[in-house]
Amino acid sequence: MAAGAAEAGEAAVAVVEVGSAQQFEELLRLKTKSLLVVHFWAPWAPQCVQMNDVMAELAKEHPHVSFVKLEAEAVPEVSEKYEISSVPTFLFFKNSQKVDRLDGAHAPELTKKVQRHVSSGAFPPSTNEHLKEDLSLRLKKLTHAAPCMLFMKGTPQEPRCGFSKQMVEILHKHNIQFSSFDIFSDEEVRQGLKTYSNWPTYPQLYVSGELIGGLDIIKELEASEELDTICPKAPKLEERLKVLTNKASVMLFMKGNKQEAKCGFSKQILEILNSTGVEYETFDILEDEEVRQGLKTFSNWPTYPQLYVRGDLVGGLDIVKVRAFHCCSQELTYLLCLSIQLGWCGAPPLQPVSVGARLMLPPAQLPGRGKRSS
Repeated sequence: MAAGAAEAGEAAVAVVEVGSAQQFEELLRLKTKSLLVVHFWAPWAPQCVQMNDVMAELAKEHPHVSFVKLEAEAVPEVSEKYEISSVPTFLFFKNSQKVDRLDGAHAPELTKKVQRHVSSGAFPPSTNEHLKEDLSLRLKKLTHAAPCMLFMKGTPQEPRCGFSKQMVEILHKHNIQFSSFDIFSDEEVRQGLKTYSNWPTYPQLYVSGELIGGLDIIKELEASEELDTICPKAPKLEERLKVLTNKASVMLFMKGNKQEAKCGFSKQILEILNSTGVEYETFDILEDEEVRQGLKTFSNWPTYPQLYVRGDLVGGLDIVKVRAFHCCSQELTYLLCLSIQLGWCGAPPLQPVSVGARLMLPPAQLPGRGKRSS
């Protein structure tokens, strides 16, 4: 009974509540040898209450990590110092220095960040120069990650500030191909890039690893018609669709992926393909609206899923079901493999000939078998 009470008491203080700036600074000073995770929260926000529960669970899993909750509006001087503009926000400290940040109620991401920082261990002050060197190399790799890289708040699909949104709109307007990095996902990158490129604000646009500038510079380049000559153009949609449909010998365009179908039709076609044992790749149309709409016109097929063999449309679920109905699993496998070898487009023969009969055809007859009468 006493042990149970002790455990309950330990759990109760697993997450420390800070009520003043002085208490917070003292905590930073005392916790230099461990990871400190601070939750800036508000009692009126239900997502904050939920994340407090997540913190309590993480505290049980990581007893050597210090978890703190601080009411953002009750200690405004600390909130202002660390640019807390919304709740929940999580800051990560090592050696009294902020090393990471997470904005929003993202329990999986919070768990991942805690695990990553725990596994990396504490940063002793003597390694600061080494860390700066490592960060510099990392930033160099990130700025060279794509021919055109945008460091922004949020993602192109969900920008989290007006300046980032405008930048994305300009790049899309000029059909510029770019990759992006959400600076909210990594506080070390967010702060380090300001020094690395001597540019204090975001968004930042890089071409071939070189900083072009922020939103104002990009607007000036757009006005002078120089932007199109500096930034790489995205391939035309038709060219992109040709590349995608030929990415693998068998390509399935679906809602979701192999691991998680996001509609019943996609789930059914996955089950059929998996029964054949034929290797195939998938493309999630829910992640790219341009591909989702463009492929309908490109292949003159209005619905999904769509199955392609060597870049040629086989059909949707109904067509694949017909083949599965007329053939046993082994025969469907054979048809798919033969389609890959001979380059049939559209519809391999559907006659329910036995697998044995097909496989006994002399090799010399196989090319003729692929010809279709008009």
